[in-house]
Amino acid sequence: MSKLDKQSVIGISALLVHAANIDEIYSDHEKDLVKDFIKSYLKDDDSNEILKQAEEIEKNSNQLLNYTNIIKKNSMDIKKDIIEHLWKVIISDNSVDQYESNLMRRICGLVYFPDKECAEIKLKLLNSK
Repeated sequence: MSKLDKQSVIGISALLVHAANIDEIYSDHEKDLVKDFIKSYLKDDDSNEILKQAEEIEKNSNQLLNYTNIIKKNSMDIKKDIIEHLWKVIISDNSVDQYESNLMRRICGLVYFPDKECAEIKLKLLNSK
């Protein structure tokens, strides 16, 4: 899998934080999932520091497009990995509400990721819980 640069990882991490915050419960488990994403791309960086930066960006920006443009430029493999991380964060509390589903639909549309594949990833993760 090709790599994402640090700025891209920070931006996408902000999107993961946004997904975690939609249900207004931002748990330590969700933070750990975001850090897992960070570590999967930036092994040598401090994931806590990057998470802080991502949380700051998310707090100050309600522009979903900023983040999706980063994703859109990447390969289908990377898109798939990011969608999978988003779903992991969303289903970590064992429920998916309409706002979370709507967010995923919007993101998939914005980054040209097939709905069918998005649904398959969600099902796979739900079934592995």
